[in-house]
Amino acid sequence: MCKSALCLVCVSLLLGPSLSCYQCFVEVQDSLRLCWGHILTEHNVRNVDSCFRKLDRIFNNHERVIEAGRVGKGYDKQLKELLDGEILPMVEEFDRKRNNDTVYEERLQTAADNFIAAASKLPRVSGCLPPCGFQSAGAVYNCITCQYDSCELPLDCPVKEVTAMENSRSQMWCEVPFHLPGNIEVIWRFAEEVKTQQVDQFKEVTAGLDTIYSIPSSSLQHVGTYQCEIYSVQRSIVRLYFYLTVTPQVVAGHTELQEIFDLSLLPGGRFLPAPAGPPHSLTTSPLLLTACLTALLLLLFLSMGALYWSVLPEQTSHAEQEEEYLGL
Repeated sequence: MCKSALCLVCVSLLLGPSLSCYQCFVEVQDSLRLCWGHILTEHNVRNVDSCFRKLDRIFNNHERVIEAGRVGKGYDKQLKELLDGEILPMVEEFDRKRNNDTVYEERLQTAADNFIAAASKLPRVSGCLPPCGFQSAGAVYNCITCQYDSCELPLDCPVKEVTAMENSRSQMWCEVPFHLPGNIEVIWRFAEEVKTQQVDQFKEVTAGLDTIYSIPSSSLQHVGTYQCEIYSVQRSIVRLYFYLTVTPQVVAGHTELQEIFDLSLLPGGRFLPAPAGPPHSLTTSPLLLTACLTALLLLLFLSMGALYWSVLPEQTSHAEQEEEYLGL
């Protein structure tokens, strides 16, 4: 078999559908030198194709080899060093020399076992943290594709509900549970009055490094969805969403008053007895105090009106009796 034809066969075997850490790190030329003297013992003939099929079986289709190569970010260089340390000495030893297939089988299997034992001790991946975000630190090396797999999580996080009282401060934190690069940019956007994750509905409000968005005095015009997008080197890492609802103070005051009134009643409409012991201070809002005073004044006016209308008939009766007496 000519050298060029031999190269084509070897390359087709190495770059076939079954790839592994061996294909990722060992050069084709080194594999050619390794398999040049492979002899089929049964027929006593040199057969390079059979050697490459042996490499494919021992390394490329070996689940333990592939699993040992699933190291954390940046440790693929150590994988190459470990595999070179097992294969290259064999390349130098077998180059241009004939060896029986049984020798190849034993030596290659030993190399694979040594690689599995050493590679399995390298740091594993830290793990992907759901539910969202591009997490490069959570990727693992894939000996089948010869690259790092991403966490395959969506870029958009679920919408978080945020509530605030009218005229009070509200804050939203653009924070994620995974590690962020040092050179990040944070962009805050706002979609008024709607709860949405449609990107085209948002308008940019701030851009910079601030991961906290603060509203000093919340009002009804602040109701809507806030989007926080974190970039690194112009690449989007994650998008967080916050839906803010604002409760008007009048509604809040009426609700608070109703809750106090409901809690003060026992079954049957009876009021709770006064607590024993020293009196406790009660802190009420100005709105609640105003409502109570208004109710008391209204009750006073109603009582005075009832008293007036109850006295009026009696005065009329006395006047009629006096008129009848004078007429007589």
